Amino acid sequence: MVQKLIGRYCQLLTVIIVICLGLMVLMVFGNVVMRYAFNSGIAVSEELSRWLFLWLIFLGASVAVHEQAHMGSDMVVELLPPKLQKVAVVVGQLLMLWVTWLIFTGSLAQTRINWEVLAPVTEYSMAWVYSTGVVFAVSTGLMLLSDLWFTLRGQLTPVQIRKAQHAAEQAQFEADARAVEQQNGKSSTPL
Repeated sequence: MVQKLIGRYCQLLTVIIVICLGLMVLMVFGNVVMRYAFNSGIAVSEELSRWLFLWLIFLGASVAVHEQAHMGSDMVVELLPPKLQKVAVVVGQLLMLWVTWLIFTGSLAQTRINWEVLAPVTEYSMAWVYSTGVVFAVSTGLMLLSDLWFTLRGQLTPVQIRKAQHAAEQAQFEADARAVEQQNGKSSTPL
């Protein structure tokens, strides 16, 4: 149930990311056209496109945490015995939760400090910039807690199951391709 909610939430984040990217392209391209064609520009577009870029990065990082798409090194974990592998994974998840907590507290403090500070061009609150870290930390924290719950129960998350199925399908495809190559190689040999 929780994983389904997280999956839907990540789909919503993906839509928001696409919207942010589209708006950024429109604003920057429009500003370039305005400068070259009409010798003027839209000052607000530069500031807003930077803000949209920040939101795009932090929301994308949250989706990447859910998809377990960030770079990782599991060579050492794979060398450990199975019980120690689980301990190592739990320790890693707890460390990620701790870092997420640090990001949350720092971003929340900056958001509060900058609530009354206005941006130079748009004159919107600078808290919008720092709240990206708060949204990221809350989203990522919930995802990491869910993953930790699955790990402690000795289960794979739906993302891990999907990745394992994809790896098995890829291995089968490669094995089939090698078999076809070998069969073609044998049948095309001259007499």
